[in-house]
Amino acid sequence: MVFDFRNKTVLVTGSSGGIGRAIAVMFAKAGARVIVHYNQNIDEATHTLKMLHPGEHFMIKASFSDIEQIQLLAEKAIAKAGRIDILVNNAGVFSECPLQSSSFEEWIAHWDRALGVNLSAAAHLTYFIGRHMIASGGGRIINISSRGAFRGEPDAPAYGASKAGLNAFSQSLAKALAPFHIYVYAVAPGFVETEMAAPALKGLKGDEIRNQSPLGRVATPDDVAHAVLMLASDGSEFMTGTIVDVNGASYLRS
Repeated sequence: MVFDFRNKTVLVTGSSGGIGRAIAVMFAKAGARVIVHYNQNIDEATHTLKMLHPGEHFMIKASFSDIEQIQLLAEKAIAKAGRIDILVNNAGVFSECPLQSSSFEEWIAHWDRALGVNLSAAAHLTYFIGRHMIASGGGRIINISSRGAFRGEPDAPAYGASKAGLNAFSQSLAKALAPFHIYVYAVAPGFVETEMAAPALKGLKGDEIRNQSPLGRVATPDDVAHAVLMLASDGSEFMTGTIVDVNGASYLRS
């Protein structure tokens, strides 16, 4: 499939590495101007920027634990680019906090962080970029969810709940924004070969995790990026509200 995003501007959150970096690189190869968002790791964000094909790409720092910084991210991106055509809400956090072995203080901290970054920050950024898209005549919003929203995350319930909420948020906005030619989707990967998943994949259960898929492997960041670009392409408008699984048939739902 050949993608063409010439004359399009894409904001990819959490694009200093992993899935976000792969999405940014693939969009740039397809001709888009890319805005790289990062929180703390300026070196990795700069590395992402250097990986992009020639173009007027740039990066913006913002913490997703601060509502004011989220608003400033949107304002800076719009001011510098002039127009945001595609928003990819990829930034997220994962941590385990089993109910049976965690203190209430730990429980509260994990829930606040997971829902704050994975759900609330994505919602708040979507508010500002979505209103910009309404004024500019349309756009695409793609939220990176997780297989865990469907199968459950017994050791990371806050993470699973945040991604389930992101799915519901995506579908609610798909209905709300369709009249404005704004199309909203979610992409739900299983395990992906990223730094976040590396300890599990290299550990004793690595082979078991890979064999969850009949393909005998986990997803690459490019697998996820390909799905994102497909949804952002012309012709996928009537798929708005869709949640696309990218888990190698490791978890099937109907």
